[in-house]
Amino acid sequence: MSSPDRANGRHDRRPPLTIYLAAPRGFCAGVDRAIQIVELALEKYGAPVYVRHEIVHNRYVVESLKAKGAIFVEELDEIPDTDAPIVFSAHGVPKAVPAAAATRRMFVLDATCPLVSKVHVEAERLYGEGREILLIGHAGHPEVIGTTGQLPQGAVHLIETVEDAMRFTPKNPDRLAVITQTTLSVDDTKEILRVLKERFPTLALPRKDDICYATTNRQDAVKKIAPHCDRMIVVGAPNSSNSLRLVEVAERAGCREAMLVQRAAEIEWPRFSGISTLGITAGASAPEVLVDEIIDAFKARFAAEVKSVTTAEEDIAFKLPRELREMPAL
Repeated sequence: MSSPDRANGRHDRRPPLTIYLAAPRGFCAGVDRAIQIVELALEKYGAPVYVRHEIVHNRYVVESLKAKGAIFVEELDEIPDTDAPIVFSAHGVPKAVPAAAATRRMFVLDATCPLVSKVHVEAERLYGEGREILLIGHAGHPEVIGTTGQLPQGAVHLIETVEDAMRFTPKNPDRLAVITQTTLSVDDTKEILRVLKERFPTLALPRKDDICYATTNRQDAVKKIAPHCDRMIVVGAPNSSNSLRLVEVAERAGCREAMLVQRAAEIEWPRFSGISTLGITAGASAPEVLVDEIIDAFKARFAAEVKSVTTAEEDIAFKLPRELREMPAL
């Protein structure tokens, strides 16, 4: 069928573009649960609801929740004495934080992703066995701060790179254990683990892979489409670990240039001149509305055809805190 422009005797002057849309992409079960916790708390208890740290690493989500009455703080001492709910973010918190909240008799709703909580439990179990703990992760990331903070100071050694793995000197090489941040590059982590296992054959590993299913699935989907794309856009925030890893994965998998974009207004159009194929995915904390916004921006400039490429189906959902379970889901 001819396009309306052709039917009217005009030719569509927009260059053709095939957009490969990676699936799975966007919200994971942990992010979806965390956002629901804030929204349901606002509905049940009214504003304000205080949130320690960004509930998830996405400005659009944070601003949307602010507009509904959420107040974001970095530390509990920024919160006045109040009966309002205090929500801990999806990234998890050090043990000292809930302890401080209990001292002040704060009403806490914990939105820590259950897969992050699993790593916390694993760290405590391994430490309880008398093992020295290695944590593969990124310094300063809230999840790493939270996981490190489950154990006494100095009990966890951060390993960020293969070089760190090569340099590390344990107290006892036969009493070592390793855990990982949930949002790492699968391939980078495998390489670091390979070095550690080579150096320390008795290294205790997690009972189940710590890198979460959503991180793995989104990286696999990017690997599938990246070799066919002139450019790749990852919709996500610059402080989102899993989004940054998707950019790296895309370029390693064969896309000449991948970039992180938060909103359509940020797109640097000269970088897309002359392309015929584009890959789009979204980090686990990026809502689908932002993906749609970016696709629409390309459709305004290109005669774009969107092809969804699915590598896995996701049907995981996590329970809400008991206080919110009796409420109808939003």
